[in-house]
Amino acid sequence: MTRQQQFEYAYIFGAFCPSRDEAVGLVLPYANTNAMLAHLKEISATVPAGRHAVLVMDQAAWHTTSKVKIFDNLTLISLPPASPELNPAEQVWQQLRDNWLANRCYNGYEAIVESCCDAWNWFVNLPQRVRQLCSREWARL
Repeated sequence: MTRQQQFEYAYIFGAFCPSRDEAVGLVLPYANTNAMLAHLKEISATVPAGRHAVLVMDQAAWHTTSKVKIFDNLTLISLPPASPELNPAEQVWQQLRDNWLANRCYNGYEAIVESCCDAWNWFVNLPQRVRQLCSREWARL
């Protein structure tokens, strides 16, 4: 029986726009404020000129630090604590775990990153998948 005894991690940072059926993601070695800033920079760069994006997120420490509130075209809204059912991204993460990432052994960190990238690309290239999983009636303006 194969067993993975060492632990290495990669983190997928993802943001989803159901109205445009698009997503922006990064695979990073850490989940911290600097990683969040890199992700927000990427999101900010994809927001069309003259538009504004609202990001709904949980209250992970790297989401709530005042250092991340520096982008003029982004507004961050925190969900109540312990409410994953309100966060559409949780369904995306579940899809990635179920179809690509859970219960596997990897041959090192590069294989972990490659698998994360493959999983992300698989998801974002499924037509209408972002819209299907991430749309919420309460989020419509």
